[in-house]
Amino acid sequence: MSQLAAMKKRLSGKASLSGWILPKMESSWAPPGVRTNIDMDPTPLSRRTWTYWTNLGYWISDVISIQSWTTGSTILAVGLTWKEAVFSIIVGSTIMAIPMTLNGYTGAKCHVPFPVLARASFGYQFAKFPVILRLITAMFWHGITNYLAVGPMTQVIRAIWPSFRTMINHLPASAGVTSQALIAYSVLWMIQFPLLLIPVHKMKWLFMTKTIMMTMTVVGMLIWICVKVKGSGDVWNQRAEVSGSQKAWLTMWALNSCTASWSTVGVNIPDFTRYMNKPRDILYQGLWFPLVCSWIAIIGIVVTSASKTIYGEYLWSPVSIIDMWDGPGGRAAAFFCGVSWLLAQMCVNISATVVSGANDMVNLWPKWINIKRGTIFITVVGSWAIVPWKILTSASSLLNSMSSLGIFLAPCMGILCSDFFLVKRQMLDVPALYDPQGRYAHSYGTNSRAIVALVAALGPTLPGLIHAVNPKIDIGGAEYVADFKWYYGIVISSVVYSALSLMLPVEETLIPYMVTGVIEGIDAGEIASLEKSAKEKELAVITARSQD
Repeated sequence: MSQLAAMKKRLSGKASLSGWILPKMESSWAPPGVRTNIDMDPTPLSRRTWTYWTNLGYWISDVISIQSWTTGSTILAVGLTWKEAVFSIIVGSTIMAIPMTLNGYTGAKCHVPFPVLARASFGYQFAKFPVILRLITAMFWHGITNYLAVGPMTQVIRAIWPSFRTMINHLPASAGVTSQALIAYSVLWMIQFPLLLIPVHKMKWLFMTKTIMMTMTVVGMLIWICVKVKGSGDVWNQRAEVSGSQKAWLTMWALNSCTASWSTVGVNIPDFTRYMNKPRDILYQGLWFPLVCSWIAIIGIVVTSASKTIYGEYLWSPVSIIDMWDGPGGRAAAFFCGVSWLLAQMCVNISATVVSGANDMVNLWPKWINIKRGTIFITVVGSWAIVPWKILTSASSLLNSMSSLGIFLAPCMGILCSDFFLVKRQMLDVPALYDPQGRYAHSYGTNSRAIVALVAALGPTLPGLIHAVNPKIDIGGAEYVADFKWYYGIVISSVVYSALSLMLPVEETLIPYMVTGVIEGIDAGEIASLEKSAKEKELAVITARSQD
């Protein structure tokens, strides 16, 4: 009865706007009057539970998805062959692993999320720019990734109720979605919702579950189809439909796409690596990431190639292959594989959109938002308010423009990495990152060096963004810059920012040692308490001596 009364009391408190204000925490990092909460503060020792095995599970969980499986089809569709596809996937993911590992190491060493780390290089206030940008993209792609999970969800349902596959549509064409797809979408959203609320430091078991299930599913589909067709199909005999400079530029475009597609995760990786127990364990990420990316994409090409021998056409989506399985045995296999691919999409959504977006909201509105509230807001707005099925079926220009927003993320990654490793030499004052008037405040909360670096990196690539919004606009030779915009953005931003910061240093931000707020297992709160006690004892001694 007391629990029921307590619940009623909490619910009645939410009737007014003030009831939603989070309790103000006394933080040993933020000065008095600055709002903070546990989700934004450095990760406590008790939550640093991730190991290198957890990180491996995370990457297998994040990389294995329908999008990664079909990477090869995107490249072959423009007229290139499997050789260019494999080259772009391997080289692109290997290059991306470098800044991703560096940025991940920063999070593992400082144990703070990306929005807080960005203050060291962008300035306390201007750091909100990349945070807002990433929040918008996270909200958008959450809905898109959710809707791509409709396929495996449909396979799970039809494996139990075969009639669901031929369900009559009762919605008008203007709805942009069928009754079958909307039901599958609603069911998967309800299944996914409680998974999104799992605290990040406890997600390692979810990632490991997906790792085991997806490894069995992917390897199983590969062995089954290769044994069935006694080979791997004829995609290896295809010739390129383009040649000369056109082929070279298309290969550059493919390489850029395979690299840039991971920019969002590359920026927000500290949101996860902050939970690492040992910072050096994150270095294995540089090996695992390209291996997993190449592995799943190459298997996708092999299975798709073999599918033509059986079904008479290339089936690039694994869901399309699963949909061909009938009969009791086929439906059982469709159920297991459907569950695996469904979990794959859900875990990608958690790691690539929900956690990052929730951290962004916590940083922007700590008075009202914690990670749980941010997660609920993102999944409700991203899944339903933006109507993802409408975007995928009718708003191609919006889809292209949102994809092109990645041009902002590469420069941000370049600035973050060069600031921590080249300018600061891995020496940050973590408590000062929470002080709006501290050493990282810069002028009006903005580091002008970061602005100049962003402008230099973005200038030549903006015409590509304009062209993505409206393909009818002729941008001339700027289209060639768009083919390698990720590489241009990260290199130029790194060089310009490092040069300006070293030639015009901000002396107060350069310190000779790392200040983390944790010493031999004692967190900053305990340190502050001990220091206060020591000062009180010292004052008492001085007072006693003066009285003598």
